[in-house]
Amino acid sequence: MTAQKTDRVLTCYRIGDPNGTYPIYDAEGARLYPGRWNTHNSPIIYTSEHYSTAMLEKLVHANMVLPANQHFITITIPNGISYEVFQTAAHPGWDSRNESICKAFAQAWYDEKRSALLMVPSIPARIERNILINPAHADATHITHAMPEPVWWDARLYHAG
Repeated sequence: MTAQKTDRVLTCYRIGDPNGTYPIYDAEGARLYPGRWNTHNSPIIYTSEHYSTAMLEKLVHANMVLPANQHFITITIPNGISYEVFQTAAHPGWDSRNESICKAFAQAWYDEKRSALLMVPSIPARIERNILINPAHADATHITHAMPEPVWWDARLYHAG
């Protein structure tokens, strides 16, 4: 697929601990603990196009125990940043527990520096997207983020009853 350029400013969100070992806007966690879309050799920054999707993704990966001191950042992607959209229909089985299809696709995207952004579906919210940022791509230097703000969790999201 050929990379396209954003035709408007995009906003996305990421949740983490501002006092943690790594900054919230950082790919080191993905390098150390790869996710569905990366390997140790392709550290990317996972973000979500909506605040609520970022919360849902954090809940899914927290196994019912939320880490302390969670904050969110708003990330601004300016007009003209290169992106690619992962086409689910072209990759049957992408959403299975076996993440090899996603890892292989995103590894090639990362290695070839095809774009700064890769738009992928959220597993828990299929019509929502996550936006993966390749910090090694030249366009990524134009992406900015705001200061962290606290996340206010509604206890009904992660407590039974």
